[in-house]
Amino acid sequence: MENTTQPLNETFITKYLSAADYNPTHDAMLQRTLDRITLKKEQGLRTPDELWIVDHNDVYTLGQAGKEEHILQHTNTPIIKTDRGGQVTWHGHGQLVVYWLFDLHSLGWSVRNLVSHAEQAIEDVINECLQESDASKSENISAHARRDAPGVYLYADMPEPDSHTDTQTNDTPDDDKIMLGKMASLGFKIKHGFSYHGIAVNLNCDLSAFNAINPCGYAGMQMLRLSDFVAMQKAPSAQDTQQISNALSYEQVTQKLIDNIAKRHAGMIELRALAPK
Repeated sequence: MENTTQPLNETFITKYLSAADYNPTHDAMLQRTLDRITLKKEQGLRTPDELWIVDHNDVYTLGQAGKEEHILQHTNTPIIKTDRGGQVTWHGHGQLVVYWLFDLHSLGWSVRNLVSHAEQAIEDVINECLQESDASKSENISAHARRDAPGVYLYADMPEPDSHTDTQTNDTPDDDKIMLGKMASLGFKIKHGFSYHGIAVNLNCDLSAFNAINPCGYAGMQMLRLSDFVAMQKAPSAQDTQQISNALSYEQVTQKLIDNIAKRHAGMIELRALAPK
């Protein structure tokens, strides 16, 4: 497991973990949070908030109140119970996992603020990537959060009114949109005003891993990945050295998200109004 840390400023740093097994990563994240709580309580110290950018080895994780019934079949991939919110999900290579180790009280953020900043940061980055893609322009696809189900979903324009389809428009951000599926999941834990755990965005991962579960507890939820909607580079290999010149890399999307979150942390991006329930 490679581990690099990069300070962005004195109150915000990023940490990169590659080929990371889940349990040691979780244990380190929890210990760092407990240490920060102790330093604040006993010495009044505000420690830098941290973003952990993690490339996980394949794993299914089941949230604190997760139900075993949402695991549809057992595979060779480990299933680990953890202390975040939410149900069961999958992490693995090609998925961007970002853990938010934030002091919410020092930021003046509520838990709702944290969730909304996370969702809106993902929306911003996915929509920026989609807008740069000719395919998404022709299909009018966009990313939106939902009030009834945490995460970020892709939507497309409805067909013409005379082409009636059975859609649940009451769950969509606008009545003229059809939900295509889910691209990003959220699950946080708050301890004494400090957050940990975070978000998972499907970039160019193998989505078949989700077939063994009801993702986030939703039976039949269609999971999506960014590489099916925009040109993304493959992981480099000895056999495949040529890349599409205008294709996004995993690292470029990661940096876009880090930059957006850093601006939100610094108060440079304000929350947009939430969609009605």
